[in-house]
Amino acid sequence: MPATSSELSVTLAGKRKQVAVVRLMRAAKRNAVSDGLVAALRDAFQNLPAPARAVVLDGDGEHFSAGLDLSELKERDAGEGVMHSRSWHAALNAIQFGTVPVVAALHGAVIGGGLELAASAHIRVADTTSFYALPEGSRGIFVGGGGSVRIPRLIGVARMTDMMMTGRVYNAEEGERLGFAQYLVPEGQAFAKAMELAERIATNAPLTNYALMHALPRIAEQPADHGLMTEALMAAIAQSAPEAKARVRDFLAGKAGTKVKKA
Repeated sequence: MPATSSELSVTLAGKRKQVAVVRLMRAAKRNAVSDGLVAALRDAFQNLPAPARAVVLDGDGEHFSAGLDLSELKERDAGEGVMHSRSWHAALNAIQFGTVPVVAALHGAVIGGGLELAASAHIRVADTTSFYALPEGSRGIFVGGGGSVRIPRLIGVARMTDMMMTGRVYNAEEGERLGFAQYLVPEGQAFAKAMELAERIATNAPLTNYALMHALPRIAEQPADHGLMTEALMAAIAQSAPEAKARVRDFLAGKAGTKVKKA
């Protein structure tokens, strides 16, 4: 069932109600990520409404997310710190390695933990108000929500090091060029573009989407011969699905359009 809480809302949207909109609802705090919001994100992505075949991840108000809620930052011993970080890992893994693709609609601040959250999505759409930063270095802390794994895969280790050491901020245009986002749209249009993409993605064969989410990232990190074998296995599994067979039959019978949609 679509649900709404004080920190997170989940609703079904789109022409066929196949897109779940997961929205951060802490606009008064620039959608800073609290422990409660982390838990709500984990629960939401582990229990998406059944009709959903794609997700749009969005932030209420003027910002996607300004990062960790520093009002909750407290002294922890090493064990407590590990467990806190792992709670973030569980939530963001539920996004990246969940059941359906996730498109993030970015605007305003995409900072610290907010950038870690955005990096867990599969596609990111940013509008021209977006800006990116990792201020953890100046605060004497380190990323703990998976950012050290995900963000270098977007922009490289050297750029992430620079951001954390110097406090460098990238604007929307720079961010799209460097790989923070795959799409850049005018101010106020990120959500609409994300919905357009999510609705398109929702029409794909679910097993193919699942393979792109789960198999492709792992193949990319495997030695070439291992990756080729994994690819062969995944290709065989995907094409054996009844929906895939039906789509191929329709295509061969001229029932499916062949026009490629532009981004």
